[in-house]
Amino acid sequence: MQFRVKSALTILAAATLLVACGKKEEAAAPAAPAASPTAVIKIGHVGPTSGAIAHLGKDNENGARMAIEELNAAGVMIDGKKVSLELMAEDDAGDPKQGTAVAQKLVDAKVAGVIGHLNSGTTIPASKLYSDAGIPQISPSATNPKYTRQGFKTAFRVVADDTQLGGTLGKYAVETLKGKSIAVVDDRTAYGQGVAEEFAKAVEAAGGKVVAKEFTTDKATDFNAILTTIKGKKPDVVFFGGMDAVAGPMLKQMKSLGIKAKFMGGDGICSTELVKLGGDAIADDQVYCAEAGGVEGEGKAGMEEFKTKYKAKFGTEVQVYAPYVYDSLKLMVAAMVKAGSSDPVKYLPVLAATADYKGVTGPISFDEKGDIKNGALTLKTVRGGKLETLAVIR
Repeated sequence: MQFRVKSALTILAAATLLVACGKKEEAAAPAAPAASPTAVIKIGHVGPTSGAIAHLGKDNENGARMAIEELNAAGVMIDGKKVSLELMAEDDAGDPKQGTAVAQKLVDAKVAGVIGHLNSGTTIPASKLYSDAGIPQISPSATNPKYTRQGFKTAFRVVADDTQLGGTLGKYAVETLKGKSIAVVDDRTAYGQGVAEEFAKAVEAAGGKVVAKEFTTDKATDFNAILTTIKGKKPDVVFFGGMDAVAGPMLKQMKSLGIKAKFMGGDGICSTELVKLGGDAIADDQVYCAEAGGVEGEGKAGMEEFKTKYKAKFGTEVQVYAPYVYDSLKLMVAAMVKAGSSDPVKYLPVLAATADYKGVTGPISFDEKGDIKNGALTLKTVRGGKLETLAVIR
């Protein structure tokens, strides 16, 4: 009887040991591999989304959002791995101090690249911070030549600069509009002053005469003093270096003072918002401006398609530079894909070597300074309450 009990206990112990061993083997079995997390790549966008020209900043930001959403929907693969793009949108209010503050914020966030800023006055000081951090920056709208002449390898621009912009408008004022006496006003910003200086030089080179040089600020609303001075000079053309938020009220005050001169400006006034701000103070063929970009021929269809998609998505018309932001962001990501990395050190050389990238704004290639090669300018006037294209010049 004792033998049987011992045997039973021995059998029970052996069985227990087998079960325990099985559990250990089961616990030791490797778990199924977890799905690899999708890498997130942050790209910054900066523009004035508050203040007098918030409509222009929001227009640019919308272009960035369209590009990000389309790329994520299509699926972006870098070095064989799927990535998710995240837009870090910041407001610089068109103010240089705020511009450098948000630039530092993007640097601290370790963004892979930056699209912006909108204004030359914010783009130029911010570019030093991006350069020091080695972060590529593409401006879709800053036109002051200084931006790409600082020797920064990280600075790129997809539109023509003020040398082309102001020069073309100055020549047009004399040779086409037959302006003999011309008044020049600027808003003292890096953009306004720069484009006004280039315009004045081109006027004199074409044989015209600058009879008055006045200045205001980018926040001014009362221009009666400077316009009264200008009226006494009896100019054929008044050129304003500044933005549409100031140009609109200026046009209204010109009308009330009986100044019937042609009114000209750069891309800062070449927006659909100017027509609203100027209202009935703008007669047909009175206002002339130039957009620092433009498409022609086969490119028109792509641009029209973009504008249609934009309006369907945001419920408003393109102001000026949303398509250039859209192209800039997609171009930057294309460089990352080609380089097989979102690390600025690795994709920056690929970005710099961009040649004939096909965007909705036309082909994009960069020169050794980071400027677009063979940049276009679009001359426009206001007719029937709408901006109408006169010519695309390269």
